[in-house]
Amino acid sequence: MTYGNMMSEDTRYKKPQYILIVDDEPHLRSSLRLLLKRPGRVITECDTGGEAISILKSREIDLVLLDINLPDISGLEVAEWITSGKIPTSVIMVSADNSIDSAIRAMRSGAVEFVRKPSELEEIRFRVDNALQRRYLERSHLLIAARLEQSERMHRFLVEKSPDLIYTLDPDGRFTFTNDRFESLLGYSRDELMGCKYTTIVHEEDIPMATYAFMERRRDHRATTNLELRLKCKKNPQRNLESQQVVAILSAIGIYETKEKKRDLQAVCYAGTYGVARDITERKIAEETINFQALHDQLTLLPNRRLFKDRLELAMAQSRRNGKMVAVMFLDLDRFKRVNDTHGHTEGDELLKKVAQRLQKCIRASDTLARQGGDEFTFLLPDLLQPEGAEVIAGKIMEELKEPFAVAGQEFHVMASIGIAVYPRDGDTADQLLKHADIAMYEVKANGKSNYTFFIPEMNACYHERISLENELRQAVPNGEFELYYQPQISVRRNRIVGMEALLRWRHPVHGLLNPGSFIDMAEESGFISEITDWVLAEVCRQLAVWRDMELGEFRVSVNVSPKEFTQNNVVDRISANVIKYGLPENVLEVEITENLPVEDVSGVIDKMRLLRDRGIRISIDDFGTRYSSLNYLRRFPINAIKIDQSFVRDLSEEKNSTPIIHAIIGVARGFGLNLVAEGVETEYQMRTLHELGCDEMQGFLFSRPVPAAEVERFVRRSLSGSEDDLLDLRSTAGQERRCA
Repeated sequence: MTYGNMMSEDTRYKKPQYILIVDDEPHLRSSLRLLLKRPGRVITECDTGGEAISILKSREIDLVLLDINLPDISGLEVAEWITSGKIPTSVIMVSADNSIDSAIRAMRSGAVEFVRKPSELEEIRFRVDNALQRRYLERSHLLIAARLEQSERMHRFLVEKSPDLIYTLDPDGRFTFTNDRFESLLGYSRDELMGCKYTTIVHEEDIPMATYAFMERRRDHRATTNLELRLKCKKNPQRNLESQQVVAILSAIGIYETKEKKRDLQAVCYAGTYGVARDITERKIAEETINFQALHDQLTLLPNRRLFKDRLELAMAQSRRNGKMVAVMFLDLDRFKRVNDTHGHTEGDELLKKVAQRLQKCIRASDTLARQGGDEFTFLLPDLLQPEGAEVIAGKIMEELKEPFAVAGQEFHVMASIGIAVYPRDGDTADQLLKHADIAMYEVKANGKSNYTFFIPEMNACYHERISLENELRQAVPNGEFELYYQPQISVRRNRIVGMEALLRWRHPVHGLLNPGSFIDMAEESGFISEITDWVLAEVCRQLAVWRDMELGEFRVSVNVSPKEFTQNNVVDRISANVIKYGLPENVLEVEITENLPVEDVSGVIDKMRLLRDRGIRISIDDFGTRYSSLNYLRRFPINAIKIDQSFVRDLSEEKNSTPIIHAIIGVARGFGLNLVAEGVETEYQMRTLHELGCDEMQGFLFSRPVPAAEVERFVRRSLSGSEDDLLDLRSTAGQERRCA
């Protein structure tokens, strides 16, 4: 409560003041009224004790002027009734009774004054003023006492029920107070910690750092704020503590008290430390989870490309100093696609995890096994004296893979093709080594698979085919060979289509319909990606305009844009030009980008994203969580939405209900106020689970495969008809379309 509020309440109690005159002589009552009349006073009269009691029962009276001799009952009885009933009022006895006994009895009955009439009436004004002043002071005191009690009670409640650890220490660092949170979080009761040093609860490795915080003397801006440290939980087998330590951030200030010294001098002395510690264990776990995702494959938990390349570059630098060799092996599983096609992605994923476990047994402690993606693995073998050392590891791998794997209750023999490149013989950079190991691996595949070989320069001839495909790709736009397929995005809650994802296909004159995975990387490397992007954007915007003219409803269309496009200065104009050309409204075109954005010019990328947002174009992060996701990433980039990668969705099953990563991603989306879309939803169980977790928008084969624009029109019209079956009977919509999302 503020000082202003206190003053307003004091004023309310001070004005008006209510006075009750009780006397059976009308002339005397009138005289007293005139004598005591003053602004802010409300004076009431009555002539009997019974009436006086009725008035006191019905309203609040500050002062009663009470005659002893009343027609019905004695004024002394009224005064005794006031005292026994604890009526909050003051009483001045005004009587012609000169008996000392009456005065004594009146004072014993609770009267504050005894005035004899008529001899002492000239003093009545002074005595009334004093009585009202005392009454005001009494009420102010009660009010202040009540406020202090309420404030203390509120402070005690806030401290005891706080989710934070709150404590005080004496100058020696011993606990003098702890709140209840210590027991619920760490397992220590208040009695156990009283008089104990703060080191009782601090992790041994953090004690040197914690000393400055727990013994904090400063009380200004330099005082300890948000120091991160670990606190120990009490070891108690009867308590179900998930961990023996928690991570907390601690803030503390010094406590000082004033002491009297000789000759009326005062001294301010250090009396201890007051501190607050907040448990951030769950936040740290979430951060570690996201950081782990940044450097590891989510399926096999092996290092990913980024971590592998970092370690490779470090090994090459060490090799230049010690003169030893470094080998890179590129492994691709043969016939793995058959597992996915025959038994589904779930069995395929289980097989990949089993393969990773077996491969891990074949390498040394100093080696690194990483998953490049799909069914491809890479090995880093540092500190080799001879290239043949890599051949030994490759032989172990081939021998280990001879043992069959269990897939869907059946035996499955996995074979692998391995290419080997050696530094410094086969390349000067990490990219060159990986490229040459990849070339060697494809040489093995071309010569019967299930073997290994070292890279030799002559193998570069296999790139001729790639060059031929690249030349054909350059003619795909002029020859009209590109097509767009669309996969609906469904709002489960509203049971309607809220968006489409445009997916590019290349109808090759020889190889048939090709997925982007078979040519987009080539387009990026050859610098042809911008022409493809421009064609896709123009076609999507044109198709959007057609659909809007057909009144197919309001929905957005998302387009995958290569991260390399954001290195181009004209990317904003190229994207927005098509929106303007076809007169599209805001927020109907969404640009999807993956997390591997160019980091050399972060500020430039942010500026381009902001310009797109300002022009009404949405931004979303595709395959969120599969690369280097971070909270800082989301905080800095002006995005609208994130998409949960299908690899996480695929993990949702009735047999394996483990969703910590999806929980974390949904929590991140909510925390940053971002729209959320789940990819790859294939079962009703996945749909229900995601919806229960808070994800409303989804896409996947459960709803529809990617379909041509003509199929979209029929699909949307059926959904607009309001039939729920039309949205859920989706496999029939694209029954003839092969699974190529």
